[in-house]
Amino acid sequence: MTVFSHRDFDGHERIVFAHDAASGLRAIIAVHSTRLGPAAGGCRMWPYASDDEALADVLRLSRGMTYKNAVAGLDLGGGKAVIIADPKTQKTTELMRSFGRAINDLGGSYITAEDVGIDVADMEIVRETTRHVAGLSRGAHASGDPSPVTARGVFEGLRLAVAMRLQRETLGGVRVAVQGLGHVGRHLCALLHEAGAVLVVSDIDTTRMREVVEAYGASAVAANEIMQVDADVFAPCALGGILNETIIPALRVAVVAGAANNQLAGPGIAQALHERGILYVPDYALNAGGIINVAREIAGISDPNWVEERFAGMLANIDEILREASERDVSPDAIAAEFARRRLATS
Repeated sequence: MTVFSHRDFDGHERIVFAHDAASGLRAIIAVHSTRLGPAAGGCRMWPYASDDEALADVLRLSRGMTYKNAVAGLDLGGGKAVIIADPKTQKTTELMRSFGRAINDLGGSYITAEDVGIDVADMEIVRETTRHVAGLSRGAHASGDPSPVTARGVFEGLRLAVAMRLQRETLGGVRVAVQGLGHVGRHLCALLHEAGAVLVVSDIDTTRMREVVEAYGASAVAANEIMQVDADVFAPCALGGILNETIIPALRVAVVAGAANNQLAGPGIAQALHERGILYVPDYALNAGGIINVAREIAGISDPNWVEERFAGMLANIDEILREASERDVSPDAIAAEFARRRLATS
């Protein structure tokens, strides 16, 4: 396993490997940047095939959080944690408490919250051993599950992209292929259905897929078919790295806009999408609604307008990114990265 020479290292400030034999905890915590404030980002529990795979994921996710928080205008840095375990069979109370102790040892440089495989109840357990946690259901400023706010941001950003690329002011009749029906994907489907979109969905969990089909009149396809569906929009809401050199030529959509983190498998993919005429909305600009909601909790702010003001600012930034990219005839990903780097450089 390499760290400092890893292609995704990108100057991380701190990488912690946390192990507790008694609880079975095996976790990696990555703090990419605290330039704008304490690093904030969720904890993901996933049965990674190898330690190298887990390291690559946490490095990319934490760097993405730095850019996400910068573009969203938050006074937070970027960090992320991954726990190498199957959330369906290996998650225990003691494991989550042990994870909380590992977070506490960082002294507040990293604040954790929910991500894939982790929910509000898990964060309540983590809170037993550290105060550096958010996304809670109880407390003076508890923000709860960030998924609905994340989905709302993706929905509104997707609507902006459809208006720009397809010249359609509403989503009525717009065909959207949604990959992944977890917390965010399910909420996104509800919003799209309410707006009149036509849904095609896929998930590795057939129960989830059946529920969405029944609730929203969606069509279902196999997991390996969703990226070849003939649609207006592809909304990736599962794991990252799904847009690669093989998939790009097979896409049959005009817009890619989804909630998944790190959708691009590597350098050059955003440009490849642009060259194919596919409007890609950078994931870290689009899915920041949840961290905005969590940021209010972290800051201890009671004003209900605080989230709405920053949510409106996030959408304004997405609109600016898409418009500038169109004017310069470049990928929106390049513009979003410039936006983030400018804020980091002037802080």
